Amino acid sequence: MFENLLKEIKDKAKRVDEFILKNLEGEIKDLYEASKHLVKAGGKRLRPFLVLTSYELFRSDSEKVIPVAAAVEIFHTFTLIHDDIMDQDEFRRGVPTVHTVWGVPMAILAGDLLHAKAYELIAKSELSAPIIKQLLAEFTETAVVLCEGQALDMSFETRVDVSIEEYFDMIRRKTAWLFRLSCRFGAISAGAGEEYVKALTKYGEKIGIAFQMVDDWLGLFGSEEKTGKPVGSDVRESKKTYPILYALEHASEEDKKRLLEILSKKEKTEEDVKEALDIIKRTGADKATKEMAKKYIEEALRAIEILPESTAKKNLISLAKFTLERGF
Repeated sequence: MFENLLKEIKDKAKRVDEFILKNLEGEIKDLYEASKHLVKAGGKRLRPFLVLTSYELFRSDSEKVIPVAAAVEIFHTFTLIHDDIMDQDEFRRGVPTVHTVWGVPMAILAGDLLHAKAYELIAKSELSAPIIKQLLAEFTETAVVLCEGQALDMSFETRVDVSIEEYFDMIRRKTAWLFRLSCRFGAISAGAGEEYVKALTKYGEKIGIAFQMVDDWLGLFGSEEKTGKPVGSDVRESKKTYPILYALEHASEEDKKRLLEILSKKEKTEEDVKEALDIIKRTGADKATKEMAKKYIEEALRAIEILPESTAKKNLISLAKFTLERGF
């Protein structure tokens, strides 16, 4: 069903990856190898795909915006490296995490390097000076918002009173904002009109929220082989994701008490994780999560109805549907 979309994503990813790897060369071998590690490990590359596709809605010379798409991807990679350190995760994309291989100090530096390189790629791009200035300003705003989202996510781990409203505020900052930015970057780089930029901004944000909700679902109910992360990892880390919060709201008093007991444990056994997953499933949280994500996808699709018909628009529509159906 999504063969054409996945081929398009793969083709764009190849162009972006080649550009990234070419620009991550330097004398300090360990630093640059560490910075390239997760790029080489693969990944979905949805954010650069959104940059390029949003640009292609209005212009055909998408080579011009490859540095911008690459900047968004390496910025995303920087956040993953630092997230893995904070969460003490050992695997990402099916390979050992950067800090597991190179140690925490070098992993922090690799993330810092990618953060700096993201700005450098935009600053050195062939876009006009006013557009570069706007992109850099929006990039800076995004970095701040993402830090706020990550801080909220971490604070939730030790709290038992996190509301679903707070969860949505957190994922809007931590995940959806970069999807939103990717769409804006493509449209702004192409010189799109304000009405179209607004439509793509809304599309990106709604897709980002749905993407995170599906990620939350996969973290509990997905296939470890496909996701590259152990099933139930969000329970192990006491994350307050949508399925977990839904379960806490809808579980029986006895189940809620037990789920909170498990989540509050520093060390959880495999039996604890399995029991927590059973409680979550009993509340219907798996179905409820997918249904809520579907509502956000529908909002995303409505937002781009005003865009002219084109192959790029069809790809955005397919991506929205794929976001809901993906297994990785």
